[in-house]
Amino acid sequence: MTWSAQQYSRFEAERTRPVRDLVAAIPNEDVKTAVDLGCGPGNSTEVLAQRYPQARVTGLDSDQDMIAAARKRSPQTTFELADIAQWTPGAGCDVILANASLQWLPDHQTLYPRLVGCLAPNGTLAIQTPDNLQEPAHVLAQEVAADPRWGGKIAQVRQHNRHAPQWYYGLLQPLCQHIDVWRTTYFHPLENAQAVVEWFKGSALRPFLAKLDDEEKTVFLQMYKARIEQAYPALPSGTVLLPFPRLFILATR
Repeated sequence: MTWSAQQYSRFEAERTRPVRDLVAAIPNEDVKTAVDLGCGPGNSTEVLAQRYPQARVTGLDSDQDMIAAARKRSPQTTFELADIAQWTPGAGCDVILANASLQWLPDHQTLYPRLVGCLAPNGTLAIQTPDNLQEPAHVLAQEVAADPRWGGKIAQVRQHNRHAPQWYYGLLQPLCQHIDVWRTTYFHPLENAQAVVEWFKGSALRPFLAKLDDEEKTVFLQMYKARIEQAYPALPSGTVLLPFPRLFILATR
């Protein structure tokens, strides 16, 4: 399953706002090494480098299209093709940023403590993940995926499990001197229902669409859009306000 940097970046301003909020809240000031896990097209890495211009900043992603876009965007920054699920640094990092990336990986019970272990003393793990599996956009995608026309291909596609804030806090508390957890719902004004579809084509719909042929994709997206129009009614101006909850974690070793 490949990513499209162009599709993902269509809503760059909206997707970058949460990482700006997250990076601004990182307590560390004297940072020599910072890593962006799942850097995508480099927008989050750019925010990290702006916060820590004195640091050696590296962006990692498993998708070649994303790495190519990131290198074009910030040629002065190091970007590497890597599996972030298996990544281990040569030495402890002062900051590890994971912006909207760890929700794609399983076994958070093992993954999150392992990442804390990759920090230098007093280093901080900064995580932001979408917290929207119960939102209509996700529920409707599962409903469309269950249609008999392609149910055998995609009905079993699921996002990896995500947990409540209390679960993450309890998991990391024995390993950290300080943990800050919060949840923010952003309300993104989008042009219309089709824009909502385009937003999720760049993220949550990808596992479904990747398994369908072109004709099936067209029908899937038509059905999905019809449901989105009902679930997210347009304002009198035609604008659709998309609520998007996100979970933030700052864990200092």
